[in-house]
Amino acid sequence: MTKRKAPPDPMELLALYRMMLMVRRSEERLMGLFADGDVPGFIHLGIGQEAVPVGVMSGLGPQDTIASTHRGHGHALAKGLSLEGFFAELLGKDTGLCRGRGGSMHVADMSTGMLGANGIVGAGLSIALGSALAHKTLNRDSISVAFFGDGALAEGLAHECLNMAALLKLPLLFVCENNGWSEFSPTSRQIAFTLEGLSQAYGIPYHSVDGNDVEVVAASVAPLIAGIRQGGGPIVVECHTNRVRGHFEGDAQKYRDADELARLPEADPLRVAGKRLADLGINAAHLEQVAAEVDEAIEAAVSLARQSDLPVFSAAAADVYTVEQVL
Repeated sequence: MTKRKAPPDPMELLALYRMMLMVRRSEERLMGLFADGDVPGFIHLGIGQEAVPVGVMSGLGPQDTIASTHRGHGHALAKGLSLEGFFAELLGKDTGLCRGRGGSMHVADMSTGMLGANGIVGAGLSIALGSALAHKTLNRDSISVAFFGDGALAEGLAHECLNMAALLKLPLLFVCENNGWSEFSPTSRQIAFTLEGLSQAYGIPYHSVDGNDVEVVAASVAPLIAGIRQGGGPIVVECHTNRVRGHFEGDAQKYRDADELARLPEADPLRVAGKRLADLGINAAHLEQVAAEVDEAIEAAVSLARQSDLPVFSAAAADVYTVEQVL
């Protein structure tokens, strides 16, 4: 597994910490909004996994594209989606990024290269694959990133996408967020192979990364992204991390061992990064100021979303159907 490299610029690590905190506090705010009945549908929180999207996205540019999962809030925010449009979308408002029609599991923003979260396990893999093919066909200086969980390895689509990416030598980074769980069951009871072995079977380079350390994730993926961008073909990165909340918000997680849950705070990505920042001379007062700024931005976005109008059904229908005049 990739280890931490040379000491970073404290300001660079602080920027990563700020984005992780933005993701964490946004999801914590969503917990309250969901409990109050303000968020329609289900939400799947990625609390505990923030280092992966933030670390990976630190190596991407606006020209790069990503496809996400049902647990995709962190991917969306780290890729640059506006807080205002994000919260309006999850609250089902017309000012949302998808005008309130996508919600938590289908939020997207083409202007930032976010091709969408996806409620179907593993479905984002083929979307990212198609985007990578477009990048190569059009000779773009862009790569595509497919985020997926370890549970998606049971899907045949994962094998098809690995195979096609290798055959066509596509500019595609496969990022597996391995939190050890496939919905309510340990992944070890669902998958009879390893991702490393699967990657080798398709001739794709494989890297294992500590997904709880944003510094490690960022330092590990940066050269890999550069290699893909230079025509090196697809790469698989497996980020080992933790799912703190249930499969969906409201899941009591009675199937998980209490001792396992009790150990999770030690590996909290924010705790890991915070301790590292302290070692680099960033004091607690500075981090508290960052937290206050993040909270203020989130509350402003939530307030604006609450005041926004709900979608009008007739407008939604206009985007789905077209009427042709018959002469």
